[in-house]
Order: sequence, then C-alpha cells, then structure tokens
Amino acid sequence: MQIRFHRCLLLLLSPALLLSCYRLSPSSGGGQGATSSNTRIIQPTDIALPAGYRIEAIASGLTFPTSVTTDEQGQVHVLEAGYSYGEVWLPPRLLRIGPAGETTTIATGDKNGPWNGVTFYNGNFYVAEGGELEGGKILRISPDGSLSTLVDNLPSRGDHHTNSPVIGPDGYLYFGQGTATNAAIAGPDNYHYGWLKRYPDFHDIPCADIVLKGQNFESDNPLTEAASDKASTGAYVPFGTATTAGQVVQGQLPCSGAIMRLPVTGGPLELVAWGLRNPYGLAFAQNGTLFVTDNSYDSRGSRPVWGTGDYLWAIEPGRWYGWPDFAGGKPFNGKRFEKPGDKAPAPLLAHHPNQPPAPAATLGVHSSSNGFDFCRNASFGFGGQAFVAQFGDMAPDVGKVMAPVGYKIVRVDVNTGVMSDFAVNKGKKNGPASKLGNGGLERPIAAKFSPDGQALYVVDFGIMKMTKQGPEPQQNTGVVWKITRTAQP
Repeated sequence: MQIRFHRCLLLLLSPALLLSCYRLSPSSGGGQGATSSNTRIIQPTDIALPAGYRIEAIASGLTFPTSVTTDEQGQVHVLEAGYSYGEVWLPPRLLRIGPAGETTTIATGDKNGPWNGVTFYNGNFYVAEGGELEGGKILRISPDGSLSTLVDNLPSRGDHHTNSPVIGPDGYLYFGQGTATNAAIAGPDNYHYGWLKRYPDFHDIPCADIVLKGQNFESDNPLTEAASDKASTGAYVPFGTATTAGQVVQGQLPCSGAIMRLPVTGGPLELVAWGLRNPYGLAFAQNGTLFVTDNSYDSRGSRPVWGTGDYLWAIEPGRWYGWPDFAGGKPFNGKRFEKPGDKAPAPLLAHHPNQPPAPAATLGVHSSSNGFDFCRNASFGFGGQAFVAQFGDMAPDVGKVMAPVGYKIVRVDVNTGVMSDFAVNKGKKNGPASKLGNGGLERPIAAKFSPDGQALYVVDFGIMKMTKQGPEPQQNTGVVWKITRTAQP
C-alpha cells in the first residue's frame, strides 16, 4: 500500500516546519473566495446549536447592521452603520423591527459613520458614531428620532472608531475608543484603509504623558507621486515625522485606545482605562465588573505584530493594558511576536505606566471578537458566561490565516477563560455561509440578551468579501437572528 504524507503533517515533528508551512501556504481567510452577491440564502437549520436551542431570523435585507437593543416596550431596534471598511458610505440609521420583520426608520444620521453601538436607557437611545470623516460622537436619540450630541471630536478618523456605549451601575455612559493605527506607527497600510490621504496629520493620542525610545520606521511615501520617496515615522506622531529618544508626548482627553465615560446628560469626559487597541464590545457582569473585547494587533504596516489573539479584559479603573508594547500582558522583548520574514517588534516607550494584567480570556487570532453580553437568566443556560460575536478574519489585509477564523458565537467562562462554541455553521470546515455555500451565519458582530434574558439577539453584518483591492462589503445582506431555549439540553 502506498502512503502519501501531506507536507503539513510534518508539523507534528518540528516547530521549524510549522513556520515553513506557514510561509509556503497561501492565506485562506473566510472572505477569500466568498460569494459576491447582494442576495443571501437564510437557512437557520444550517447553524449548529447546543441541544434544546432554536435560532430564527427576525429581520433580513439589512445593510451593514452593527448593534441591537430593546426599548421599554420590548421592541427590538437595530443600527445600520452607514459605513464599512472598503470605503462604502451611506446614511446610518436606527431601525425598529416589527413582528413580521418589517423595519421602520426612527432616526437617520450624517455620513460620519459607522454607527457602532446602541443602548436604550431612561427613554432614550444612545449611539456611538464612529466618526470616520468628522471625528467620533456619542449621540442621544429620542423616540421621535431627534438627535443631540453629548460629546464630539473623538479621535476616530483612523483604523478604529468610537464603539459600543453601555450604561454602568453608576449611571454613567461608558464607551470604547479605538486607536488610529495598528501598532502606533502611521504608514502605507493606513493609506490603503483610506484615512491617511484624507487626514495626513492624524495620529494616535496617549491618555497620559509618555516618553519615547525614539524608534523610527522607514516606509514608502504614498502621499507623493514619486515611487522612490521614503518617509521616516515614529510613534504617536503624524506620518513622515521622526522622533528622538527621550521625546515626551503629552497625554490628553479624549485619547486613543481607551475606555472613557461621561454623564448620560452630558458633561466632561473621564478616563476609565487605556492601553487598549480597539475596545469594541463593552458589558457589565452581574457583580458590576466592566468587561471589554479588544481587537488585537494585525500582521501589517510598518510595525507588524504576529500571532496575537483578541482579548477579553476585566477592566480595573486607571489601569494601562499594554498597547503598543505588550500583547495579552506579555512584553515585546524577543521573537515571540515576530512576523515571519520581518523584524520582531521592540518597545516604543521608554517607561511603561504599569505592568499590564493578564486577560480574562484569549480569543481567536484575527477572529475580530466584537459585541457581547452576559447571560443573567439561568433558565437560558450558561448563567454568568459571556456570549461573544466573532465577526471573522479579514485576511489577507490583517495577515495570513491558514483557515477561516471566527464567524460564530462563542461563550466564555470569565472565571476560567475557557471558550466554547455556541452557534456555528454546520459542516466539516469553519467559515461564513458565503464560503461554505449554505444559509447560516455570515459575520456576527454583536450579541445582546433581551431584558428578561430569555432570548439572545445576534446581529449579522452580512457578506464581506476580501479581494486584492481590500474589503468588498455587500449591501442588503445583513440579518438579525434570535436564539431561544426550547427545552432542557
């Protein structure tokens, strides 16, 4: 009998061959090879759930939905972002979902999306406006659709935005603010994302004074026509600006990579925590602890970082969580986070505010773990656990993956850090429905329990294909799913 060995089976024998296999194999992300279509098959039976649970689609045909909430009558509302990576611009909207899946527009915003999160509190909706064009905002929307701004000019014109407002036990409104860049250095990858051309002086802002080591990174200069032009760029400064050892960059509010809060009636911003990369989802556990999902580094740009999972953090007020010199509480002091064929990242800061803690859980590398909620009703099952929506990889833009990552709902025991699949597409392979050729989940971006805890709503952004030119999001393919428990497992 002839035995044939696949070359990647050799990985069992040598870590060096793992790296070799990684280098030789092409990227195979979930958006690579996905169907490009503005129509979508919806088939709940293509989604695997634990025994005793049921999933149904309660709204479809949405364009870039990102978040869901309910009002005091229990009516479900969903946001349409109005912006997507791929530089697609539309008016953002707050929609009410009717019993037959019909939608009614409650409010429409300006083209300054994406609208990245919504919560309802004391008769009003509170929305995080991503601010890709004009800077981020926190908006208050009354039931009649009137908009007012609680805070504006948040530093969100870059890679990451203003995210996920949530009301704390103290009555304050908490939200996340992402960083301008992948790893604190503006570069050609930000031009590819679109914003560096619009705002060449935009950069990350620390929340407190920092001292730089003076590292600078040379790159091509996409802002000029000459192909031979190069630029030298340091940390926390505009593209093409060099830094020096001992240089002090002053901290300020609002700042990048942080969680901030303000009164729901409006008022001055307060810093809660910083040193995060893209704090996307925020939720309070029953004991009052704030948790946040953090989209970790990509393997791209002038300072790529390799192999870091997304993180779920338990937030301690006043703490610095390590960006841009740590990942998951581990420092950049060796080859641990070295991109194959590139230099290992070295620290940018001469001094660190504190030793970062370990995360409550480490999620999939490039999984884009985003909106989540805690189960507060034991009858639903898995009481006290976090249910996290994983949008899925955006390879190859974020770096190479050997197989699709994410595209599902996972549950996390925050006491142990153990993660388990909860809702995932059926089949021998993982990935979005458009790649698997079925009618299941595409790109889950938020998970939210109903006020009584009997139902879990899942916001599914829709089809996003990844091409050589970048993301190609498909309009009218978004869905809101509803998961309920029908029997004891």
